[in-house]
This record gives sequence, C-alpha cells and structure tokens, in this order.
Amino acid sequence: MFGTQAIVELSTIVIFLLSAVLAVYLIRNYLRTRSRALLFWSTGLWLFALGVILEIIFAFGFYSELLISAYLFIVALLVNSLALGSVELLKNRKITWSYYIFSIITEAALVYSLVVSNIGNVISTYVVWGILPLLVVITSSIITFVAAVVLAVIAALTYMRTHNKKMLSIIAGVIVVSVAGTLYIVQFPAFLYYSEFIGIVLLWFGFFSFKSSKQKASKNRR
Repeated sequence: MFGTQAIVELSTIVIFLLSAVLAVYLIRNYLRTRSRALLFWSTGLWLFALGVILEIIFAFGFYSELLISAYLFIVALLVNSLALGSVELLKNRKITWSYYIFSIITEAALVYSLVVSNIGNVISTYVVWGILPLLVVITSSIITFVAAVVLAVIAALTYMRTHNKKMLSIIAGVIVVSVAGTLYIVQFPAFLYYSEFIGIVLLWFGFFSFKSSKQKASKNRR
C-alpha cells in the first residue's frame, strides 16, 4: 500500500511530466507562429511546471520560507500569465496595456508582501496547506481573482465567436488550472492537486485534439 507521502510524490511527478510536455508543445507553436497569446500561455504552463517541481520538493520533505515564498509568487504569476494570453486574443491595445499595468503593480505588491511577511511552515501531510499572513492573502487574491474573471469572460467571448467545441476543453483546462492556484489560499489543499491534474488533462485533450482536427482539415483541402 502507498502511504500519503508516496501518493503525493507520485501525483505531483505525473502532473509535472504532463505540464512540461504541454509547455514544450506550446512554446514550439509560439516559435512557429510568434503569437503573443501562445507566448503568455506557454509561459504560464512553464510556471505551472516550475510550481509543481516545488510541490515535489515539499512532498519529499524539503522546505524553507524562501521556497514557499517562491511557490506563492509562481502560483499567482502563472494565473496572471494565462490571463495575459487571453487578453492578447482581444487585439485591443488599450485593454492589453491596462492589464499589463495592473499586472506590474499587483505583482510588485505581492513581492513586497512576501518579503515583509513571516510565512512560516505551511506544509501539512506533505502538501501545501497552512494559514498565510493577511497581506499575502490579499495581494494574491487580487491577482488570481481578477485573472480568473478575465479568463472566464474572454473564454466565453472566444467560444461564442468560434463555436469550436475543442476550445471548450482548452477553456475549461485554463480555468481549472487557474482555480487550482487559488485553492491553496482558500484552504482546500487536496483539491489543489486534483484540480492541477484535471486541468492539465483538459488542456492536453483540447490542444492535441485541436491540432489533430486542423491537420485533418488541411489534408481534406488537399
């Protein structure tokens, strides 16, 4: 029988492998298309993979306040990166630059809150779980809440415009991965890992199915 630590270690390793492969796929697409949306989305997936690496380190019993501060910053930054990718789809320079400015200000505030706050040990049963300082909760929540709203609204607008069912899986995956980043803050540690896995699976299905459908369409035109 696997113990709690072994289960957490195995699940985080699987999530990391899935996210890393998808991040490589997205960055390759960016290098081919030079789409800013793909650049931010691939950056978000790389940050997601980096965050999972830290979860693996925590699962193996290694911990420091510097590592947890880095983890909390990465979690907020990855959600924001995914939102920035979605904002790029709007092709509206005013909205895009407004969100850039909002991101810089809020991320600077988060860095400040992490530097001045005493976080302590927030690992319980090998997963990230604990009460955060109020300032960290506020700054993190501002970033992740606004990003989640932006993702949901732009996702709905994109689907209404394209009516592509494969986009539903991508949209759901992005939203679930984003929500996973906020679950730690609201004290649902187990759901954090479930959401990470479900979100990555949805993104895999969406992106790779979307690629296959485009390839088939290209062959049919020939």
